[in-house]
Amino acid sequence: MKLQFAMDTLTTSQALEWAAAAAPHVDILELGTPLIKSEGLAAITAVKDAHPDKTVFADLKTMDAGALEAEIAFKAGADLVTVLGTAGDSTIAGAVQAAETHGKGVVVDLIGVADKPARAREVVALGATFVEMHAGLDEQAEEGYSLETLLRAGGEAGVPFSVAGGVKESSIAAVQDSGAQVAVAGSSIYSADDVAAAAAALRAAIA
Repeated sequence: MKLQFAMDTLTTSQALEWAAAAAPHVDILELGTPLIKSEGLAAITAVKDAHPDKTVFADLKTMDAGALEAEIAFKAGADLVTVLGTAGDSTIAGAVQAAETHGKGVVVDLIGVADKPARAREVVALGATFVEMHAGLDEQAEEGYSLETLLRAGGEAGVPFSVAGGVKESSIAAVQDSGAQVAVAGSSIYSADDVAAAAAALRAAIA
């Protein structure tokens, strides 16, 4: 299982600092949506230039103009981009077409999708590389939230998936056991006193 570091910051300089610390221990460097909105495509290029050996994940959360938004992100250096699962099939298909042109990939983010397993199967049929079983920060803060819900949805989907929703050292083994291809960790790494040590601990917890 691969480890993805979701960098939720508003500055490229902070993202580069975190990425430098975590890179030896992670496979995928994710530029969070707030970072891309704050700093633009230049943030993608900066991270890719600094870490050409890592997969760079641009969390665009595209809802329309799938081909156009994917195209500009790929040209900026992204290897993977996200399209929302609530977007129309034509939007997802457009992003997939751009990905195929550039030899890149599309991840469909299922945040806010009620029936995640069903939609997961639909979007993989449209050409998505994998889907992200995702609970955002707001949902994680709601009473009764459980990571187990995402893990169960991933298992039921029967397609390649990642899990993002409060993954930490104590839960990453359960993520792996669910069959996920990628575990996405954000706050459990960047909020730690020692980013490198936190990333290393997550890596060590993966069997």
